[in-house]
Amino acid sequence: MRRLINQKPGKGGALLLGALPFLLILAVYLFASDARLAANPDDKLLPSFASFGDAIQSYAFEEDPRSGEHLLWNDTFASLGRIAIALAASAAIGLVLGILIGVIPFVGASIGPVVAAISMIPPLAILPILFIVLGLGETAKITLIVVGVAPVIVRDLALRVAELPSEQMIKAQTLGASTWQIILRVVLPQAWPRLLDSLRLTLGSAWLFLIAAEAIASTEGLGYRIFLVRRYLAMDVILPYVVWITLLAFFMDWLLRRVRTLACPWADLGR
Repeated sequence: MRRLINQKPGKGGALLLGALPFLLILAVYLFASDARLAANPDDKLLPSFASFGDAIQSYAFEEDPRSGEHLLWNDTFASLGRIAIALAASAAIGLVLGILIGVIPFVGASIGPVVAAISMIPPLAILPILFIVLGLGETAKITLIVVGVAPVIVRDLALRVAELPSEQMIKAQTLGASTWQIILRVVLPQAWPRLLDSLRLTLGSAWLFLIAAEAIASTEGLGYRIFLVRRYLAMDVILPYVVWITLLAFFMDWLLRRVRTLACPWADLGR
C-alpha cells in the first residue's frame, strides 16, 4: 500500500500545487473587487487592476513633481540598505556569540542568560527608547532590527553548536587542537549552514521591524510610503507596495538559500 507520506509530486506538479493558492487568492480578489466597484465605482478598499497599473506607473516610472525622484525605487533602495546593514550586523553578532556560548561553558554561563533575556523583550516596545537615545536617524532603525534579530540567531546557533557530536571535540583535542583551532576547524564550518538558515527564518521579523521604524520616523522607505498614503485610503498604492515587499523578501530568501547550497554543498548530504 502506498502511503500518502511517501508520495511526492513531480516538478510540474509541485509548481502547480505551489501556484494554486496564489491563483485562488487572485480569483477571490478579482471577484470581490468587481462586486464592490459595481456597487460603488468610487470604492477605494478593493481597487481594480487598472488602478494598480496607474499607481505603479506613477510611482515607479514617473518622477515625483516635488522631489524629482522615482519614489518606488528610492524607497526600495533606502529600505534594502537598512535591512542589509542590520542583517549583516546580526549575522556577525550571532555567529561570534552563538559559537562562544555553545563551545565555552564560562561564556555560556555568563552571557547566555543575558542573551535569552534580551530575546524575550518585544523590540517594538523599546522603539521609543531607541529614538530617544539614538535619535531619529538611521542608527535607531538599524539598531531596532539588530535587537530583534541578533539574539534569536545567537540562541539558535548556540543550540546548534551544543548539539555537535562530542566525539568530534574529543578527537580534535586528542590530536592536539587548541580551543581556537577547534572553533575554527570543527565548529565554524558546521555553523555556517545554520547561520544562513537562521537568517532566512528571521527575514520576516526583520522586515516587520524595518517597516515599523520607517513608519514612525523616516522620510523615505517602503514602510514610510505605506503609512504616508494610508491617510488617503490609497489602497492602489498600499497593496502594490505590500506585494513588492513580499517579492523582495522572497528574493532575499532565495538568495540566502542559493548561497547555502553553493557554499555548503555538504550540509544536505545526510538528508
